[in-house]
Amino acid sequence: MTANFLFVSADAALITDIAWQVHQEGHDVQYYVEAESDREIGDGFVPKTDDWEAEVAWADVIVFDDIWIGDEIGTGELAQELREQGKAVVGGTPNTDRLEEDRGYAMEILEEHGVNTIDHQVFRDFDDGVEFVQQNPAPYVIKPLGEVQNVKRLLYVGNEDDGSDVIDVLQAYKKAWGHRMKGFQLQRKVEGVEVAICGFFNGKEFVDQVNLNFEHKKLFPGNIGPSTGEMGTSMFWTNHNRLFQETLGKLEDWLAEEGYVGSIDLNCIVNGTGIYPLEFTPRFGYPTLSIQEEGFETPTGEFFLDLANGRDPGLAVHRGYQIGIRIVLPPFPFDDEQTYDENSRNAAVVFETDSREGVHIEDCKNVDGQWRAAGESGMPLVVTGKGETMQEARERCYARVDDIVMPNLYYRDDIGERWIEGDGDRLLAWGYLGP
Repeated sequence: MTANFLFVSADAALITDIAWQVHQEGHDVQYYVEAESDREIGDGFVPKTDDWEAEVAWADVIVFDDIWIGDEIGTGELAQELREQGKAVVGGTPNTDRLEEDRGYAMEILEEHGVNTIDHQVFRDFDDGVEFVQQNPAPYVIKPLGEVQNVKRLLYVGNEDDGSDVIDVLQAYKKAWGHRMKGFQLQRKVEGVEVAICGFFNGKEFVDQVNLNFEHKKLFPGNIGPSTGEMGTSMFWTNHNRLFQETLGKLEDWLAEEGYVGSIDLNCIVNGTGIYPLEFTPRFGYPTLSIQEEGFETPTGEFFLDLANGRDPGLAVHRGYQIGIRIVLPPFPFDDEQTYDENSRNAAVVFETDSREGVHIEDCKNVDGQWRAAGESGMPLVVTGKGETMQEARERCYARVDDIVMPNLYYRDDIGERWIEGDGDRLLAWGYLGP
């Protein structure tokens, strides 16, 4: 069965790859991009519209890709209104949007539903935060609140036992970002394995398949350098195991009351003493979604059609491991128009093979059959691979990267190694990966 899909990027263009995949499966697609700098992304791959609201009556399924409308959260409100009009929508609600924007609220929701949380404090004033660390010396994580949290390099993980480095960073942020940062959360640093538990919700319940993924946010191999949105992710699919049951599973009734539809992800630190939630992603993750889609054995359009209509999609997935890496160009992750113009704008993507298997578009356009970098962020492609083992998935992914030629491209070459070098063994030993 084919359907009409309307994909809405109310801010930056994020869901281009999924819109392209659904279009390739034979569905009719319209894609709207609000951000002027991103308007060309997806050109030549996906049919576009300049007015998404004019397409609502035409659409069988409307998919929102993020929670943001410019500097404010708001797609959850739009999705809720459209559902009330009888439309099938993949998207959040005002309350689920708030889970990402207001970290204090997110922790309250977890605590109300019996999920353990790490000690945390929310501050609106930098001096109050500094005083708190001075009186309670320990390593902390600084997490900005509001729109500025999208500047990923502002997240800071403290290293000093007395919190002195956190104090220094807060004082620096006060000078550089005080005018834009609405506030911040200080969270006690916990050691362990960082794992994100991701479920898909159809408005009533979670689908059977749970995705466990391991993000790599730092720019350079070995997890050093500035924080980025994401450089690559390793993952696998599982059932409603202990990690799920003790976290997202406890929110099922709340999400059903909200009528939430889509992907929801809870990033956690896990160790031998417990599971400690860090933050929600109450929307699709990028490039996580493209890597997840690589593991779908159910057609992507069919999956979203069922999900949006409150049906059990019966999602079939690859049962081994998957990895995906982001191919980036200068000056990513920074903004420098001159550097981008000189090195990256309209850069041609050259393939040394006819196969496009495992190649996903991010900030990319197709001009007369030639793939080119688009937009201004320097993130043209995501490349994926899967296998029966994490090592096999790595080999397949990096072999595909070797077939891509772009001047000045760079990427991390260690995605998946953390799992092989011990994260998997530790999670198994702590009893989190059983039924």
